[in-house]
Amino acid sequence: MRGAVSSTGGGYGGGATSCPQVGANGAVGRVHTLHAGAMAASPRITLLLSRERPFEVARLDRDGRLHRLRAGVYIQRALWEGLAPWERYRARVLAVARTWSSAVFCLESAAVLQGLPIFGEPTHIHLLSTDGRSWCEGDVIVHGHADEREIVDAGGHSVTSLADTAVDLARVLPPAFALAVVDAAARLLQGAGKTLAVGERGRAQANRRGVRQLDWVQARATAVAESPGESVNRAVIEWLGYERPELQREFHYEGVDDRSDFYWPRLRVIGESDGYGKYDGDDPEEIKAHFVREKKREDRLRRHEGGFARWDWADTIGYEPLDEKLRATGLTPLYPRQDWMLDTLARNPRSLVPARAAAGPGKRSAVRP
Repeated sequence: MRGAVSSTGGGYGGGATSCPQVGANGAVGRVHTLHAGAMAASPRITLLLSRERPFEVARLDRDGRLHRLRAGVYIQRALWEGLAPWERYRARVLAVARTWSSAVFCLESAAVLQGLPIFGEPTHIHLLSTDGRSWCEGDVIVHGHADEREIVDAGGHSVTSLADTAVDLARVLPPAFALAVVDAAARLLQGAGKTLAVGERGRAQANRRGVRQLDWVQARATAVAESPGESVNRAVIEWLGYERPELQREFHYEGVDDRSDFYWPRLRVIGESDGYGKYDGDDPEEIKAHFVREKKREDRLRRHEGGFARWDWADTIGYEPLDEKLRATGLTPLYPRQDWMLDTLARNPRSLVPARAAAGPGKRSAVRP
């Protein structure tokens, strides 16, 4: 399957090095074009191939200004060191796209090219097999499969469709992360007038792995969720035992229209989750203006509603701080706490452990905003 180098090309946990299968033997499906609106904005990543090396560089692997992604493919070290984990993964996927012929990406590799959430930096690059065999080469896993996949074009790369990618990932990711992926896929598909029922789609396939989790996700998935963080929050709130909140509730006070992330109408409690790209972190003036707007908005809502809780991603993944903030508003759990589900937030076993997390306890997964 691997071919000659092409001249055209384009957030933590520990993963196993074995070759897990999507299924067994089977054919790859038809090719369609993915709507451009499904692609997420990403930093421009320029790769340098050995065959294209500048004349003045004799050996790229001896140039300290470059970081080696894989044999014959390099990226500027300064750029690499500034990338977020999911952006590093995208660079690794693009490097495989430049060095493998007829590559069809699946699982996280398809997701990162389609704008679906990525949690940490996935350990492996995932491809579909053309001959039904499953095998590994370095950090690349080639999956045999029994179920036909619809293949689409994403930015010039062949990938499994949004629906197939969402089902495949929802089988194997920790449940809260699986919910975030399916919510995002449902939101993108809704824009094209389509719906997504991962439980039904998964149960119609020969692969029986994770079918109960697919049912769990389908019962909670919604295209209304506006960010991966919001999706994960919904799962954590449920596992802490709280009643299900309304999403994106609109308020009309003092001549202003506001909208909340979460709302519990029984006690008139508003919940807001921060840290998911709501403003430009590179613009100090925009940061200041954002916090001024948020303070005025929060004060306005407090004057007319009941409790108000604000938390961030660390509070959600750590879950105890979130529990404390919800209780402080007057909310109390109505259902038993699901500690075994909360434990699944600790790490994404399909992603690498970053150096800072490996150095000590208490570190948890990062998410692509």
